[in-house]
Amino acid sequence: MSKPQDYYVGIDIGSSKVGVLIGQVDEQGAMEVVGRGEAPNRGTRKGNIVNVEATVDALKAASEEAEVMAGVEISRAYVGVAGADIRSVNARGMVSVSRRDREITHQDIQRVLDAAQAAALPSDREILHAIPQEFLVDEQGGIGDPLGMLGSRLEVTVHLVTGNVTRSKTLLTCVNRAGIEVIEMVFEPLACAAAVLTPDERELGVLLLDIGSGTSEYALFLDSEPYHSAVLPIGAGHFTNDLAMVLRTPFSEAERIKVKNGCCVAAMVTDQQGVAVPSVAGGAERVVPKKELCGILQPRAEELFSLVREDLAKHGFDERLRGGVVLSGGGAQLDGLVEMAEQIFDTGVRYGLPRGLGGLVDVINSPAWCATSGLLLWGRDMDRRREPKRRASFSVKGVMGSLRGMFEDLL
Repeated sequence: MSKPQDYYVGIDIGSSKVGVLIGQVDEQGAMEVVGRGEAPNRGTRKGNIVNVEATVDALKAASEEAEVMAGVEISRAYVGVAGADIRSVNARGMVSVSRRDREITHQDIQRVLDAAQAAALPSDREILHAIPQEFLVDEQGGIGDPLGMLGSRLEVTVHLVTGNVTRSKTLLTCVNRAGIEVIEMVFEPLACAAAVLTPDERELGVLLLDIGSGTSEYALFLDSEPYHSAVLPIGAGHFTNDLAMVLRTPFSEAERIKVKNGCCVAAMVTDQQGVAVPSVAGGAERVVPKKELCGILQPRAEELFSLVREDLAKHGFDERLRGGVVLSGGGAQLDGLVEMAEQIFDTGVRYGLPRGLGGLVDVINSPAWCATSGLLLWGRDMDRRREPKRRASFSVKGVMGSLRGMFEDLL
């Protein structure tokens, strides 16, 4: 029987919704999703929290839904982080191994990782991740784990992801005020990768592009490790806003039309049927051909992928996508995005779906749940490398505990 601490929680605070998943690890180490919660979020815009109270309310609503479904009370969680303030850079560190036996120890590995992170950061930024790409022992590269090897010089190259300190503290405050302790903030493309990428893709070179509502985050993997990551301030909400502005229809109607009839590749639209478009302020409804909708959405899709491609080219990675491109996030579900991405990146493109999980897989089998699913797997994999005392802890108080908390909030 699984122990209480074998539960994991992933929280994705997006610009349109908050998603919460609870997973349980069985005796074989497999992750089963046992709870899912979702709530609209009006407190976050373009990845930044603009209303703390609204964000906390969305967090509580989504968490309580997941708690009731799973029958456990959430106390700690892995939380996804995104936003235009995220930056990344590759850094290098080097230390000498001065002991007589020249055997590389855990302490040597920690020293060289610290050295790679020692570059001065502005006071308003902090390191979110420092992920080793490669170790070198006496100039011999391509080493994944140098522990126990013999050498006098240890080097490492790492991928550093940094974020704005104030923004991170605001996110932390929101989660804490919802009654949840943050175990770790995880840059969302890295979490997504844990759920959707195959080992072969990561080895060959693959771009994971997670299209959210307010922003799109991406990470490029080579030789199984991240070598470049960034955030673009364009998301699915921009597609909706374009429709609303051009068609002069309410945002909610534009979102409905985009989801039901939207496509961003004109050649894929063969249906000549028109789409009814309500006007603002109760004006007369009019009919717009699907081709016209495509004409509005296509330029935004071209802009999104072209900016990502230009950024990859700027860093010398545009020809390294031998493993293709994987699209995830709720915004990836617009018809034509895969075909458009294949044209612009000139490589194979596929949708990413959560994999490697059991349990409620039918209710999370969507690109929109890739990041949250990945947070569960990220947490499990990180715990395997940590001391048992640092594992996520849960108090299994049953459904009554969750309901009691809901009533206390109402008093």
